[in-house]
Amino acid sequence: MLLKSTLSRRTLLKSTAGSAVVLGMPAISYGQGDSIKIGHLTPRTGFLGPLGDYAVMGIQLAADEINAAGGVNGRKIELVLEDSVNPQTASAKAERLIERDKVAMLIGEISSASGLAIGQVAKRTKTVFINTGCNSDALRGSDCNQYMFHIEGANSMYVQAVGTYLLKENQVKGKKWYSLTADYAFGHDLLKVAKAFMEKNGGQFAADELIPTDISDFSPFLLKIRQARPDIVISNLAGNQITNFLKQYSEYGLPFPVVGFAFDTAVAWGLGKGNFSGVWPLVWHHLVDTPTSKKYIGAFSKKYGKPPENQSWGDYFSLRIVAQSMTEMKSTDPIKLAEHLRTGAKFDIGKSREGYFRAYDNQMVMEMYAVRAKKAADMKDQWDIYEALGTVPAAGEDLESIAPPKGACNMA
Repeated sequence: MLLKSTLSRRTLLKSTAGSAVVLGMPAISYGQGDSIKIGHLTPRTGFLGPLGDYAVMGIQLAADEINAAGGVNGRKIELVLEDSVNPQTASAKAERLIERDKVAMLIGEISSASGLAIGQVAKRTKTVFINTGCNSDALRGSDCNQYMFHIEGANSMYVQAVGTYLLKENQVKGKKWYSLTADYAFGHDLLKVAKAFMEKNGGQFAADELIPTDISDFSPFLLKIRQARPDIVISNLAGNQITNFLKQYSEYGLPFPVVGFAFDTAVAWGLGKGNFSGVWPLVWHHLVDTPTSKKYIGAFSKKYGKPPENQSWGDYFSLRIVAQSMTEMKSTDPIKLAEHLRTGAKFDIGKSREGYFRAYDNQMVMEMYAVRAKKAADMKDQWDIYEALGTVPAAGEDLESIAPPKGACNMA
């Protein structure tokens, strides 16, 4: 997902207090002479910091499991962890990981702006980069390249996941939407996709507001929503913006249904009982009932004392995909790895159907999900905040039916 990073002293201290990561210095999680180094970049500070913490937990768990099972062709995985504070820092650290630390490839990122910067380094150095949290369709379109892969869903995939259920519940045609959109690359891209969906299906926007990422007081916008009386309020917000908005929306007691076109479970876990509402899309959630998913949830919960969420899923399964591919190839060569991933090789990513990278744009083709918030009285504990509505596409439907539209990506 998204954008520029907003850094305050308070969030910096909070985010780094319990972390091994020190700005400017990489954190080495495992060391061995003939190990395979994997570079990991993700924001650990600012309003995306809480999501970055889950990303690190996910990839660390995957490395521990791979190494405990003997590594990759007998070689241990060594993670080199970096905090990608903003696009400029992300670019510089990606280059340093490749040139100085000699990593075999890169995994991570949440900000779409930083993801683009890392992708440009990956292209220039011919190093594979798997994006685990950047949603912007442009990364799969005009900004695509042959070394940048995406296990994260694109904005268009998220909109179709939740849009499928809005259509079933007659919440689109003839309805007025009032949207709040994070004011940066990710939000702009998502709003464009959401408007296209609305116009295609007969709805209209009562208003759309761009929200700066450093705003925490939503009162002016809540008063406007109350006056406009829309049929649905749409969230195109990101990170802690969602937490702040939903808390205040609940406090104002507004009666209009809330729907999100982008979402991270971790931000809702931080809301407090009774403040979460609406229908939301997810790339994965902890209620997915498959053997691989259950095994992952069990291992993560045992190690960290809480269930995993969608961001940790992306980083965990990306490293497992890389380890599986390198084992099968018997090589860590980045060009061979990129070619292997683009062959249509299928991977168990904890869903009912295997996923694969589409050669056209390197997007992981896979199932997406929609969830509905539970009422406070129905919640069993702090993690039990929503019910699963189902998968999109449904069983038996073509997985590529929700893939980003073709036309803008030119791998050459």
